[in-house]
Amino acid sequence: MVSLLDIIGPVMVGPSSSHTAGACRLGLLARGLVGGTPERARIELHGSFARTGEGHGTDKAIVAGLMGFRPDDDRIRTALEIADKEGLAYTFEKTTISDDAHPNTARITLERGDRSAVMTGSSLGAGRVLVTEIDGFPVEVTGAYHMIVLVAEDITGSVARIATLLAEDGLNIATLRLTRKRRGGDAFMVIELDDYPDETVRDHIRALPWVRWSFRLDKVSA
Repeated sequence: MVSLLDIIGPVMVGPSSSHTAGACRLGLLARGLVGGTPERARIELHGSFARTGEGHGTDKAIVAGLMGFRPDDDRIRTALEIADKEGLAYTFEKTTISDDAHPNTARITLERGDRSAVMTGSSLGAGRVLVTEIDGFPVEVTGAYHMIVLVAEDITGSVARIATLLAEDGLNIATLRLTRKRRGGDAFMVIELDDYPDETVRDHIRALPWVRWSFRLDKVSA
């Protein structure tokens, strides 16, 4: 089924829905993994992002997203200058992420205080995005929902306990995906929610003794 968004694209600062709007949304999602605007960012661009991204504003858009700007924010045009003034140290590199990676793919490494994160994601066109890896764990994140992401020990009852906490806070789970590298090791959980989770919800999850870290990721697409 083809939607109107697929035909006319998102409301955005141009010139390209894939290289600008999608890139901005990748920056927004990555930002959430460190709890706000990072202090340092290493941005690796693959494929078309690497070849034509600068001309299409991909560099400005990703940095704008890292600072919390949405795709329709006029400040995207001067995002690099704003980042320089606000002390966000960023670098761009052209690379090959993998032979089968989408041509509009970026790997973003961030640092903020004692927190660091690595996210790989692609811009699929019409402003749509897909995050495929976070901190080495395979994921499928589109930004179509409000989310809580967390890493916890892989113990019996962990999913049920977290689901109970969310229910007690009046939040309905749209999807829940858990990835682990081995039994008994760390598990990465992506919880997509129908409603916006406030910081109290995140703090309740963080308080669980077997949760290593937890962050909110805001909905970035319609």
